[in-house]
Amino acid sequence: MDSVNPSRSLSRRGFVGATAGIGAAGLLGSPLAQSANASAAALPKSESRTRVETIQLGKVTVTRVVEFSGPVGLTSRQFFPDSPKELWEENKDWLSPDFWKPSTDMVNSALQTWVLRSEGRTILIDTGAGNDKFRPYAKQWQYMDTDFLRRLSRAGVRPQDVDVVVNTHLHNDHVGWNTRREDRDWVPTFPNATYLIPKIEFDFWNPEGPVRPKYWQGNQNVWEDSVLPVHEAGLAKLWEGSYTLDSSLKLNLAAGHTPGSSVIRLESGRDRAVFIGDLLHTPLQLEHPEFNSCFEEDEKQALATRRRELEWAADHKALILPAHLPGHGAAEVERSGSNFKIKDWAGFSRS
Repeated sequence: MDSVNPSRSLSRRGFVGATAGIGAAGLLGSPLAQSANASAAALPKSESRTRVETIQLGKVTVTRVVEFSGPVGLTSRQFFPDSPKELWEENKDWLSPDFWKPSTDMVNSALQTWVLRSEGRTILIDTGAGNDKFRPYAKQWQYMDTDFLRRLSRAGVRPQDVDVVVNTHLHNDHVGWNTRREDRDWVPTFPNATYLIPKIEFDFWNPEGPVRPKYWQGNQNVWEDSVLPVHEAGLAKLWEGSYTLDSSLKLNLAAGHTPGSSVIRLESGRDRAVFIGDLLHTPLQLEHPEFNSCFEEDEKQALATRRRELEWAADHKALILPAHLPGHGAAEVERSGSNFKIKDWAGFSRS
């Protein structure tokens, strides 16, 4: 890892442009917020810290809108129980300061929405944690008041302009802005969009279903305030197996983190990418995919799926864009023996 410089950007992935810095208020939600140790507080809206930037991948433009970047109150062993502390220390020169703080052993994470423009449509991948949501077992994230929609606006996206919303899975940090409060009701934030939700994921989180998820408490009220309203409005499309968005973008199931987790593969021109969702939460997993986070519904399946997607990315020289990676937000890997190593970082500014 000594050869990797986090300040580099991928030379073959050009910038389309960058907007001015925006405030970094937000949350990381999902099972992360269940931890009694999670303590990341929202930053003032006026604080200029993150950016909205765009890169070009073939005919698809990809814009990163960062909602939150910082510590989430979990040490390396709390977040990744099987990862030895020595491994973090051995890699601290590049993990710090973006991904890990050695002096406190706290892991940094991020929450970001990927905005894709492809074949004339505007597509959002995941929608953060949302405002005004009641989260009794994720109190750090309840009743949030961020300027997320203004950040989307700075990226050139109005709610009515969104054609497709992809929820990679239904944890509360991926669906929050599916809806917004209007008086006492939850209404779809993106009224003209089709919300793509894996059917197996929809059924898994349905409170009337036969299975109780491992992390159901941290996701309490998410079904009622962020999933059911878009379904009842007739905007949700439940897909199975795989789903082709257009000639460049395809959704595939990627079980493990949750039964219905999904990834989006991009193939356009000479460029390849995979929006990998929550298959990884730290770039250390790019080089050590054998380490799970503490939030996997099926640990064995998560390991297998992570390795499958990393193998595809390495073999196709694909950019990997996770949901929660701070710093440059995305990276490219190559094979290294039976594992992988980071080849380069994406061209986004460090969050």
